[in-house]
Amino acid sequence: MASLRALECLVAIADTGSITQAARLLHSSQPAVSHQLAMLEREARTTLVRRDRRGVTLTPAGRAAVADARRAVTAAAAAVRSARAAGEAAGGTLRLACAQSLCVPLVAPVIHEWHRRHPDVTVTLRESAGMAELAGWLDSGEVDLVLVPAPVPDRLAAAAVTVAEEEIVLTAPIGHHLADRATLRVADLDGVPLVHFAPDNGLSVWLDRSLAEAGVRPEPVMRTSVTTAAPQLAAAGLGVAVSPVSAVSPGFPGAVRSFSPRWVRQLVALRPTTSDPLTDRFVDDLRTRGVGVPEDVRAQLAGNSEPST
Repeated sequence: MASLRALECLVAIADTGSITQAARLLHSSQPAVSHQLAMLEREARTTLVRRDRRGVTLTPAGRAAVADARRAVTAAAAAVRSARAAGEAAGGTLRLACAQSLCVPLVAPVIHEWHRRHPDVTVTLRESAGMAELAGWLDSGEVDLVLVPAPVPDRLAAAAVTVAEEEIVLTAPIGHHLADRATLRVADLDGVPLVHFAPDNGLSVWLDRSLAEAGVRPEPVMRTSVTTAAPQLAAAGLGVAVSPVSAVSPGFPGAVRSFSPRWVRQLVALRPTTSDPLTDRFVDDLRTRGVGVPEDVRAQLAGNSEPST
């Protein structure tokens, strides 16, 4: 296969009409350029240039080859520029994947900011509710960074770095007896009708485990696969819901309450062990921004306003 250097020599000869001038343009020697040209002609099995007293001219075969050679040289230079830009976190493509519940409150605001601050970086995003699928995308090299709630499987622990902390809250209809309490404990959920998560939502296993560890057995009245639907179903009077605060939308029509002691979960980024400037910068920006919480929800949790009716 022809080397890129040989193609560069052919392009330089075509542009200058001289092997001597081509050598100067390439900061090389005339014998070196002639050698590259001879190798290229052997590879093509035909003569590419004609030499005479006026210099060199391309043969029909040379003219046919030089167009593709020019594209190859241009593409190679573009590849180097793209790699350099990605290495400097100024260009390239960043492929993200995240748990569905984290897309809007954690990832979307940072992507929005990157569109403004880093217009030459293309960011793609995939979502899933299953840890196994997310981990599979990382293992296969389909994505560069995965954002998930902790805990993660032991085999991925070395690749995990904490990027944010998120509060776990209770949502309930206005007037529910749990919403009237100044201090709410996990134990208060024992026997309470609960809007739970469906098995295909990773929060299902996590919540079952957390409540079992606390010795609490609520009574699931229905299950939903959609994380943000659980608080809305609770507000509609079907029971209470326990979810990350990010699942509570602005203008939430029910009550939102914190637990005491405060119940939180860690959000982590999973990435390959090899450091990469683009993923490193994105992780730093996630840490700086944290999880967004609507102002009205924040006010309820702080006890600065009454739930809307």
